[in-house]
Amino acid sequence: MRVIACLAEGLGIRGTARVFEVDPNTVLQWLVEAAEHLLAFARHVLHNMHVNQVQLDELFALLSAVKDGEVNEAEAIARLERTPQWVWVALDPESKVLLAIDVGNRTLAMAQRVVHHVAQVLAPDCAPLFLTDGFREYLTALLTHFGSWVHPPRRQPTGPLPKPRWMPLPQLLYAQVIKTVRRRRLVDVKHRVVFGTLEAVEQGLAACGWQIQTVFSRS
Repeated sequence: MRVIACLAEGLGIRGTARVFEVDPNTVLQWLVEAAEHLLAFARHVLHNMHVNQVQLDELFALLSAVKDGEVNEAEAIARLERTPQWVWVALDPESKVLLAIDVGNRTLAMAQRVVHHVAQVLAPDCAPLFLTDGFREYLTALLTHFGSWVHPPRRQPTGPLPKPRWMPLPQLLYAQVIKTVRRRRLVDVKHRVVFGTLEAVEQGLAACGWQIQTVFSRS
């Protein structure tokens, strides 16, 4: 636990190994085992939750590839020091509970995976306000999990029925934080409402005195 606490404070694997006088591979293995225990605990505790807001974001880091045997331990330690992969986080900003956390490339498949995890944690009747960055694959993932088939009304009294369309649930609220970065500097931030109305989004945030933001947009 002291080793994990040291890693959580930001000291690297090799630095932690020197502090506790153990092999770096041992520290890496403890980190993998701790992640497995935390995942099992989270799955046991987090279910049927009611939240008002979910913030989703991604940040650079590598752990699953070690467990899956995709990279060896030496390479994993080196890559962890450079943090080359994405950590995906879904957070309830009111309780500060992590609803989902995963590691993987910035792809549609990962967006679907994270949103699917969130949907499993939430209560069936829970439809929170979702806030993300401008990564477009979130739209597809949220629409997949929080949508339903809708039969459009007839436009003519005769003829074939219109084909059903997959549409967002009426109660779904989703807004994005669009950042513009030039020469590694943040120069502009814009907000865009994707599902729902701006009034509904602002009303949902006003109760806590918040603005549209994501997990990592505060830093």
